[in-house]
Amino acid sequence: MIGKTILPLLVLLCVQTGSSAQNFRFSDLFNRPTRKILLAENETLRFNLDSLQALVDSLEQRRYLEDSVLVSLIEGNEPDVPELEFEYSPEVTDSLLQLWYRSSVISDFDTVHEYDMDSVRFTSNVSDSVMMQRLADMNSFISLPFNENVKNNIILYSEKMDERMGRVLGLSQYYFPIFEDVLSKYSLPLELKYMAVVESMLNPTATSRAGAKGIWQFIYSTGRSYGLEINSYVDERMDVEKAMDAAARYLEDAYRIFGDWTLAMSSYNCGAGNVSKAIRRAGGSMDYWDIYPYLPRETRGYVPAFVGVMYAMTYYKEYGIEPQDVGMPARTDTFEIRKNLHFRQISDVVGVPIQDLENLNPQYFNDIIPGANHSYILKLPSSWTTAFLDTDQDSLYNYKKDSLFSAKVIRDVHNSGKKGSQNRIAYKVRSGDYLGKIAGRYGVSVSQLKKWNNLRSSDIRAGQTLYIYGASPSASKSSSSVSKSPSSYKTGSYYTVKSGDSLYNIAKLYPGVSAENIKEANGLKNDRIRPGQKLRIPLP
Repeated sequence: MIGKTILPLLVLLCVQTGSSAQNFRFSDLFNRPTRKILLAENETLRFNLDSLQALVDSLEQRRYLEDSVLVSLIEGNEPDVPELEFEYSPEVTDSLLQLWYRSSVISDFDTVHEYDMDSVRFTSNVSDSVMMQRLADMNSFISLPFNENVKNNIILYSEKMDERMGRVLGLSQYYFPIFEDVLSKYSLPLELKYMAVVESMLNPTATSRAGAKGIWQFIYSTGRSYGLEINSYVDERMDVEKAMDAAARYLEDAYRIFGDWTLAMSSYNCGAGNVSKAIRRAGGSMDYWDIYPYLPRETRGYVPAFVGVMYAMTYYKEYGIEPQDVGMPARTDTFEIRKNLHFRQISDVVGVPIQDLENLNPQYFNDIIPGANHSYILKLPSSWTTAFLDTDQDSLYNYKKDSLFSAKVIRDVHNSGKKGSQNRIAYKVRSGDYLGKIAGRYGVSVSQLKKWNNLRSSDIRAGQTLYIYGASPSASKSSSSVSKSPSSYKTGSYYTVKSGDSLYNIAKLYPGVSAENIKEANGLKNDRIRPGQKLRIPLP
């Protein structure tokens, strides 16, 4: 009788506790944790959560201090570096490095070429010994090593990108003399000019996914910290001379910190903090190839790309590459403008083509030089200098003045800030958000979010509005697209990994999906994948 009574109860308990008949054990009924045990476990979990929060706060504090140190060095002050006793694991360091990288001065390698340089291996008819001898013959002030990574980049820029390099060579005839003048002013190696090719392929209006702009790819905050003016009318990150001057000062600062040009260049790409961490993880070595494995993935390719670019632009004739005619003038003259002046006024009255004005003066939004605020520089082809000087100034500035500078035009400029202004985004905090999550989503840093929003701590609340500047264009297209975390994506399909695949290459097969989305959708802790592995592909 007792057995008949207990058995249904056991089955009922089995169902209610979610146990299957296959996994159910009678001993579980008598070993269930007591309330006291559960309370103890909750206390342990609460302690672990508090410890994790302390870890996050400590990392943010360390990062804030490192940002402050770099700013102090930038401003020429002696930095106050407090001793931090906190140590953290390589896994946490990798996460911090990735966050720093996404908010630092970076070059968008994905827009420069379509190859995943970590997995591809190029072959060439040119022998290794010939490449090595050519590098030695270049007699560079900056060390130009030769290894498989460098070889890959030499072949990439010399043989796989011949058309693009032809355009770069054409542009370099105009831009490189400007760069050399500035580098000479600061007594820096002239070879540093080749960094601009790695950064932007010499495109003065280039914009990366992280919001970096211009031929030297400054993000908003770094550009401002180096004195570049950025507003609704002007973005001096796209002023070639001023951006070069800012880049030279950054590199000068970085070299003063590290004493090595390859480390200074790496710092330009991923930030001084990342390079310092890589040095510590390499046991204090200051040799670039010793710290190479500890640098962010994209930065590891930066110096090899620099060597590849320098090689290709030195030996382009041996590869049959010809400089293209890119329409840039051989000589230019500059004029100081002290009144509001529209490109249309210059074009219609003087005759200078609008395209020439925009090519030589890409820093001015909406074709307006806001000279009424303070003086600005106008650059013209030398062939138009006489015509500009002979033009009656009243006729020039008064031409269609009422329509070109109407109240509506000025209002629209202020409201839209189009053609690449600082892109302020008003973000409303949602439940579950924290500063690190928002910063990573928009490609900025936690310290920047705090500075822009006058936050004294990392505490934020649902419904609060945060202002974000210079965010990634892809992030700011729509609030619905950026508000999704990878975990909220729906699984669209599965992909079976093939030999030679990388997360980057797989992500390219699915528009709107990034390698990071795939990693998070599959719970991957790193980029390693294996042939035959099935990956969930999320859909936005």
